[in-house]
Amino acid sequence: GALQKKGHSARVLSPEEAERLAKDEVLVSEFKQLKLEKEAQKNWDLFYKRNSTNFFKDRHWTTREFQELKACREFADQKLTILEAGCGVGNCLFPLLEEDLNIFAYACDFSPRAVEYVKKNALYSTERCKVFQCDLTKDDLLDNIPPDSVDVVTLIFVLSAIHPDKMHLVLRNIYKVLKPGKCVLFRDYGLYDHAMLRFKSGSKLGENFYVRQDGTRSYFFTEDFLSQLFKAEGYEQVVNEYVQRETVNRKEDLRVPRVFLQSKFQKP
Repeated sequence: GALQKKGHSARVLSPEEAERLAKDEVLVSEFKQLKLEKEAQKNWDLFYKRNSTNFFKDRHWTTREFQELKACREFADQKLTILEAGCGVGNCLFPLLEEDLNIFAYACDFSPRAVEYVKKNALYSTERCKVFQCDLTKDDLLDNIPPDSVDVVTLIFVLSAIHPDKMHLVLRNIYKVLKPGKCVLFRDYGLYDHAMLRFKSGSKLGENFYVRQDGTRSYFFTEDFLSQLFKAEGYEQVVNEYVQRETVNRKEDLRVPRVFLQSKFQKP
């Protein structure tokens, strides 16, 4: 069971949580930070090697959460071109292609191994999608996608894995392939999400930025930070809000606070 509320106010920490976060001020050394940045692709590749296609559940909630995929059509059967930036092994891509036959999808991921998993999926068809390996911070999307040709870009739990100093490069890259008047649909970790509070000391890379034990990294977004990031690259804000859920595990009597940021930004 999960109760969900949307809004602009960040989650309020309990006194214990606030104290724990305040104590965790020691940052990972600069040497290790540079190493993590250099080995980011290798770490994600190893993640997919360990977990293959089993880690993330298929995301059948995408069309429910983002009515946009239906709303941005001018008529019912209009063909849409989408880009899934950071597609992983296709947990979002394939449910979408199954549910909506009038979509052509470009999909890319940082991890060559993840891209191979997508290509091996029985549902993969070059008539309906084109998948390619891409570092969104430096590989030009125009090498694979025509300019101003995409109706919707999904950026779902992707930007959080990228160093905050390089996030603007991803948004600039995406801007080039998005049609004017069309949108980026964003969902990612929000400030004070349960995952952020679980990091042990010694995991902190910077403000709201942490490293997991496997070397992959995670940033936790505030509404303001995300808004400024997109606006600085020329996007207009349509929706930008926290989604707070309390996930209840009845078996173990655990209540877990989940916080995401769900947003929509438009290219003028």
